[in-house]
Amino acid sequence: MRLMIVGGGGREHVLAEAATRSPRVDHLICAPGNAGTSAIAENITIDPTNIDGIIATAKDHAVDLIIVGPEAPLCAGIVDRAAAEGLRIFGPTAAAARIEGDKSYAKDLMRKCNIPTAEGRSFTRVADAKRYVATRDTPQVVKASGLAAGKGVVVCDDPADALNVLDDMMVAQRFGEAGATVVVEERLRGTELSVLALVDGRTIYVLETAQDHKALNDGDQGPNTGGMGAFSPSPLATPEVMHIIDGEILVPIVDGLRTEGAPYRGVLYAGIMLTPGGPKVLEFNCRFGDPEAQAVLHRLRSDLIEAIEATVDGRLDSVELEWDPRPALCVVMASGGYPEAYEKGKLITGLEDATALEDVKVYHAGTRRVETDVVTNGGRVLGVTASGDTIAQARDRAYSAVDRIHFDNAHYRRDIGQPAE
Repeated sequence: MRLMIVGGGGREHVLAEAATRSPRVDHLICAPGNAGTSAIAENITIDPTNIDGIIATAKDHAVDLIIVGPEAPLCAGIVDRAAAEGLRIFGPTAAAARIEGDKSYAKDLMRKCNIPTAEGRSFTRVADAKRYVATRDTPQVVKASGLAAGKGVVVCDDPADALNVLDDMMVAQRFGEAGATVVVEERLRGTELSVLALVDGRTIYVLETAQDHKALNDGDQGPNTGGMGAFSPSPLATPEVMHIIDGEILVPIVDGLRTEGAPYRGVLYAGIMLTPGGPKVLEFNCRFGDPEAQAVLHRLRSDLIEAIEATVDGRLDSVELEWDPRPALCVVMASGGYPEAYEKGKLITGLEDATALEDVKVYHAGTRRVETDVVTNGGRVLGVTASGDTIAQARDRAYSAVDRIHFDNAHYRRDIGQPAE
C-alpha cells in the first residue's frame, strides 16, 4: 500500500511511526511532514489546506489511502473532494467535521441530543454578547466558534474580563473569521479527560484515554495553547465513568450526526470535564488530539493501519486493539514566545542523546532539516515521549530526555503528569 499522511506536526509524526510498523504499508508519504518524518517517509512540501494540491499529489503518486491529521483540511472538505475523485481517505466529511469547525453548531447539536455540557449561548453581535456577560456573576469561558489552532478559548475568572475578550475576538478580529461568532458559557470545575474513538458511521471503538495540559505554564497558569503535554491512560477513566461517557455522550452525538445527514467516520475526540455532577463535554474535535496522540499511540501494539482501513470500510466491529499496559507521557518543548509570536530557525541539539534513553521517543512537530542540522520551524517544536511502569517513571524518563535537548529560548512545563501521581 502507498500511504499519504497529511500534516506536519507531532500527531503526524506518531501516525507515520505507527504506519512504518504496519506490514500493509510499502511506501509512506508525508505532506508536508517535518524533520522527524523525513527519516522514515518521503516528505512532499505542500500546505495541508491546499486541497487541490493534496489531491493532485495523491493521484500523481498512486496513493492507496490518505490519512488526514489536522482539522483545517477536514473542515474545508478534503474528504468530500477525495471521495469524489475516487480516492480512499480516512476522516470525516465537512458536514461531520463541523462538530469541531463550528462550536456554535456543536453546542446546538449537544442540546438537541441532550448531551451534558456547560450552560451557554452563541452570539454574532458583540453588543448582544456583552449584554449577556453583564448578567453573569460567575466565571465565564469565551470561545471563538471557528478554528483557532487550539488557542481560541479564554477562561475569565472575573466575568468583567470577558468584555475585553469579546472586543479582542469580535472587534479586533484576533482570530479572523473564526471569532465572528463566539460561544459564551459557564466555566466548568473539575478535571479534564480526553477520550478518542474510532467511528465508522455506526460502530464506536474507544481508544485508550489521556489527560492533556492546555495551559502554557506550570500549575495550569498562562494562556491556553494547543497542548503542552499529555499522559495516557488517565486513572480517572474508571469503568463507571467510561460507561457514562459512552452512553450519554459518544453514542448520542454519533446518532445525532447521522440523523443530521452527516454520518461520522474517522477519529472523534471528546474533551470531557469530570465535574461533581458527572462528565460534561467541553468540546468535540474531528481528529486525533495533539499531544494526546503521542501519548496514546505510543502505547499501541496493534496495526493502526488495519484499524484505520476497517474504519474507512465500515467494519470496525471486527477490530480488537492491543495496548502496552504501561503508561506513556509526552512533554512538549515549544519555542519561546509561543502561543504568540516566536522565532524560527533555532538549532536543535541533543536529539540523539535523548532518543538513546530507555523507552523514549522524540516526536517532531515544528522542525525542519537544513542539510545535516535540525532547526525549529513552529510554535510547538518537539513532543518528548516516554513509557514507564508508572506515570512517575514515565515522567522521569521524559524529563531526562528533555534535559538533553537544547535550542534557544526553549519553553516547556515541568509538571506534566503530576495530577496522576
